[in-house]
Amino acid sequence: MTTLKVGDNAPQFEAKDQEGNTVKLADYAGKKLVLFFYPKASTPGCTAEACNLRDNYQSFLAKGYDVLGVSADSAKRQQNWIDKHQLPFSLLADEDKSVINAFGVWGPKKFMGKSYDGIHRTTFVIDKTGIIEDVIAKVKTKAHAAQILE
Repeated sequence: MTTLKVGDNAPQFEAKDQEGNTVKLADYAGKKLVLFFYPKASTPGCTAEACNLRDNYQSFLAKGYDVLGVSADSAKRQQNWIDKHQLPFSLLADEDKSVINAFGVWGPKKFMGKSYDGIHRTTFVIDKTGIIEDVIAKVKTKAHAAQILE
């Protein structure tokens, strides 16, 4: 699991978004970035989290933040989710898990007594210079924006 902590340099990454555009951490130089990792698009918890971020998106922009989501879903699944819920931010289709592994959010999980490997819902707040200023591992899906903005 994640060993990244506040004060660390955010890992440099490059991945395709829902439209096939290449997105890199360097694209956000000079901006603050909310980078949220979620297990699976279109599931109840992930939808609650994404819609909470959507509903507070203007507050993020007003405070100088950009928002970017990451999961191992396909670009098509990400685009369908964006369309269905009018999500105003891009989602990385990290199917090879290169970004997920760079940030250390892939690992063992348990659900209903079964163990499996998956994405741990985690959000990294990255400052204008690429330094991690917050790591939120206990995400409240319905109140996640408040956790970030407070």
